[in-house]
Amino acid sequence: MERSNQTALFRLAALFLVALFASAVLQFDCAVAQSSAPTQLPPKIEPKALSVLRSACDTLSRAQTMGFTAVDTYERAARNGQPLYYTVLSRVTLQRPDKLRVIKLGDGIPDEFYYDGKTISAYVPSTDLIAVADAPPTIDQMLDAAWHVGAIYFPFGDVIASNPCAVFEKLTSAFYVGQSIVVGGTKTDMVAVAGDGVQAELWIGADDHLPRMVRVVYTNEPAHAHYQTEYMDWRLNTPADATAFRSSKVGTAKRISFTPPGAVPPPRTAASTGQMPEKKP
Repeated sequence: MERSNQTALFRLAALFLVALFASAVLQFDCAVAQSSAPTQLPPKIEPKALSVLRSACDTLSRAQTMGFTAVDTYERAARNGQPLYYTVLSRVTLQRPDKLRVIKLGDGIPDEFYYDGKTISAYVPSTDLIAVADAPPTIDQMLDAAWHVGAIYFPFGDVIASNPCAVFEKLTSAFYVGQSIVVGGTKTDMVAVAGDGVQAELWIGADDHLPRMVRVVYTNEPAHAHYQTEYMDWRLNTPADATAFRSSKVGTAKRISFTPPGAVPPPRTAASTGQMPEKKP
């Protein structure tokens, strides 16, 4: 009888061990199945990223007057291939829909740009030279005309356009990166976007929805150069001086003609003119 009891106990113990082993195998199989299952990828266009961009675009497009300082840094290769970085500071004043002034300082040759709704003029103080040409009646149209007339390009052109979000209409990727408290001396939302041939990261004020910094790479550009524009000293909807948008040198400085793009060989470096030698999308 005692032997029978022992045999029964051994059988129960064996069954218990088999059950434990089977349970462990089942849990292992489930874990493997979960780890090998495809992970859920985030959407290519994240709603939060679009929300940050739209808030910035709405803030900019609603402003009837606008003032800011833009520091543009762009990369060019030296003769030995080493990347060099040039910096231009621009003080910008705008009044919608047809007035713009840009006072551009070093690096390069400082110059002044004026648009009063009828003409554009570019003045170079160091040589007392001025070029004047007829212009279309809106800032949007003028930005294209200034390039075709005189190869004038503003890195912050999308910011001052009537529809800043137009540049984001053909995105292939957009996602929210996080927040920074360093850029612009304020809390910013960081957004990364990509489109056909372009990748960019933007730092946008979390509270005021104003751009603080934009970094761009054009993937189809052979050198894959980096471009960066920092924004500061924002002033929205403050009265603008009516005389600010026409140069006082129009009647006294020596007149020259604008030079359209392609009319002369490009400079060896952008620093020789203070302007980018080619227009970017």
